[in-house]
Amino acid sequence: MHDTTTVTPFTLDVPQADLDDLRRRLLATRWPERETVEDTSQGPRLEKVQALVDHWATAYDWRRTEGLLNSWGQHTTTIDGLEVHFLHVRSAVPGARPLLLTHGWPGSVLEFRHAIGPLTDPVAHGGAPEDAFHLVIPSLPGFGFSGKPTTTGWGLARTARAWAALMVRLGYEDWFAQGGDLGATVTAELAALQASEDIGLAGIHLNMALFQPTDDEARNATSEEQSMLREGGYYWQVLSAYSQQMSTRPQTIGYALTDSPVGLAAWIYAMFQDVGGSHDEHGDVEALFTLDEVIDDVMLYWLPNSAASAARMYWESARTGWASPGTIEEPLTVPVGLSIMPGEYVRRSRRWAERRYADLVHFNEVARGGHFALLEQPELLVADIRATFRRLR
Repeated sequence: MHDTTTVTPFTLDVPQADLDDLRRRLLATRWPERETVEDTSQGPRLEKVQALVDHWATAYDWRRTEGLLNSWGQHTTTIDGLEVHFLHVRSAVPGARPLLLTHGWPGSVLEFRHAIGPLTDPVAHGGAPEDAFHLVIPSLPGFGFSGKPTTTGWGLARTARAWAALMVRLGYEDWFAQGGDLGATVTAELAALQASEDIGLAGIHLNMALFQPTDDEARNATSEEQSMLREGGYYWQVLSAYSQQMSTRPQTIGYALTDSPVGLAAWIYAMFQDVGGSHDEHGDVEALFTLDEVIDDVMLYWLPNSAASAARMYWESARTGWASPGTIEEPLTVPVGLSIMPGEYVRRSRRWAERRYADLVHFNEVARGGHFALLEQPELLVADIRATFRRLR
């Protein structure tokens, strides 16, 4: 497949036969026995997953979500040999600035569903006209309805180059970028690319800072920073099995996630359970998200059969290093806004951030929320995004 400059409108219309097959699989699930503990220490609880699957098979309406995605304006274009799927939601406000939003795992373009309105039509959502953005929201390579790489090499740095090419193709010469999780690393890679090649990126906002404290920083950590380090240690020791699996053997887990919708749902539900919300809310999925929101996210892996290809992004990233650009020796020089979510296990202090981001224009320890920041706390994160880029007009 050769690159062209063509941007093609994309209308989602999942065949009914695919939805019927999914329901058949859900109703034929072979269940494990109940966990032997009274908490989530062995993973998602049987009764919780069974309730989600019952809702999925009997009450969930995919066509509602399909219509929502189509209403935003979906497109595809081929960049570096790969078909990229993206939402392009233009604001009606004169002078709106372009903003590229990049999701993570196990997320999708639907991570931003509650922020699209406030970001494109701020006056209708408590903002000022100058807070308006044109939104470009791509699906990561191998995720959602983007193409699946057939060779190695499609890591986060290559993805950043593709995103920069996408913005050029859409005619944007002066733009912002935002991301969390894998999207935070892609966004930081874009910032590094701006420093070396001037791609038109005017500033970034992150809701996750994926740099590692140095040994000296760890030795001289304040009590709050020590708490951050302990939280990170707990995550790696107790909660990161999914990451270790996908970083080393994505194809192995890919067979199960591709064949079993319940296996896929439990794999993703575990993340909503373990890292969703503030620390005191971890585990209470149904209090933080609707079942439809969780299932919508699962569907963007199930319908395009992208669970295995998405998992390979972890394998790629493990080979190039997980830390995003921005070292003490070579800090990012573009303006940066940073939101620290209280429930995120990868938290960083302001003084650590100031050493990585030479122009830290906004730093906020958000009152509530966890890993799925813009899905959980859209009002708080939209306020931070506005505050960051308001300084850069």
